[in-house]
Amino acid sequence: MNSKERVLRAFRKKEGNPDRIPVQFDLCRQHIEAFGKKLGIEPDYALSYYEDLTYRISANEIRTRMGSDVVVVGGTVPHGYKPVPVSGDITLNEFGMHMKPTSLYVEVVKCPLDNISTVKEVADYKFPDPFASGRFDKAKRDIDRFAESYFVIGDVEISLFEMAWHLTGLEKYMVGMMCEEPWIEALNDCVEEWSTGLALQLVRAGVDAIWFGEDLGSQTSTLISPDEWRVRFKPRHKRMIDKLKKENPDLIIIMHSDGAVAPLIDDFIELGIEVYNPVQPNVEGSDPQELKDRYGDRISFFGGIDQQLLLPSGDVPVIRKEIERRIRILGKERGYLLAPAHIIQTDVTTVTIEEMIKAARELGAY
Repeated sequence: MNSKERVLRAFRKKEGNPDRIPVQFDLCRQHIEAFGKKLGIEPDYALSYYEDLTYRISANEIRTRMGSDVVVVGGTVPHGYKPVPVSGDITLNEFGMHMKPTSLYVEVVKCPLDNISTVKEVADYKFPDPFASGRFDKAKRDIDRFAESYFVIGDVEISLFEMAWHLTGLEKYMVGMMCEEPWIEALNDCVEEWSTGLALQLVRAGVDAIWFGEDLGSQTSTLISPDEWRVRFKPRHKRMIDKLKKENPDLIIIMHSDGAVAPLIDDFIELGIEVYNPVQPNVEGSDPQELKDRYGDRISFFGGIDQQLLLPSGDVPVIRKEIERRIRILGKERGYLLAPAHIIQTDVTTVTIEEMIKAARELGAY
């Protein structure tokens, strides 16, 4: 059984159990470099239009050689584009965001619309072209290379709420919503158009799934009320999903949201979302047994392995025990793709990563 069939069976798109629970993981740059050197593979980087997504869509050869059943592709900067130096290590990206690298992420330190107050300012702001030449060349290359044997996910994270507030700053955006400022919905319209354009191109290129992403939760609750999300964003997700499903009825829709977003899972299901990610441990509403009991026959789970405490601990027996528990609960009667709940960072050793993959493969047999 190859990796593609394994994931399709796990997600109940094909009859019968997979031979084992499928596995996926993402690596930070330092781990990509380390494993590339160990495997004798030159890392292949795909510079995302939003820098923090770069490592999600890079190094597919390295990850598949390590044991991933999944390939992740996405949009990059267009042909010939290079981030513009601003000062020191800060650069300007396509959106006009000032981006500063840190030890973990690339952070927005200045937003292009941080002083916005009118609809006209939205109209005057020039969004990047989602159809720009070269934006999907790397994605198409990896699809051609891997799609026959591996499950291919098209990544369209920071798709609505999160992209919008990255353009204005979180406080500015939240106050704008609270005050019902007209520019909010005008901006949301532009972001929806951008994300839809990206997703449609990935579907036409041949991905098996689209991975939308909005970090809608904190450790204890949603960032905005569920009712607010249902009014402002649920209809937009519905329009996007309907367009993609019209393009390919067999397409699988994945929704990513960190944090305590369990109050929205019924809404995700209603929208036609088939996979919920990352099933973040250690937040309100994420008990695996409760999630499986309540939603397991209606949605699949993707993630679930703790990145905050468990993997950084390096305690292999404890990690194996927790992986076995997640597989036993979330993988019962299919419906589970095992993965860390976040890109693996440098607080996790390379040995721990290898032991995590080994445990998932050894303990995941049906």
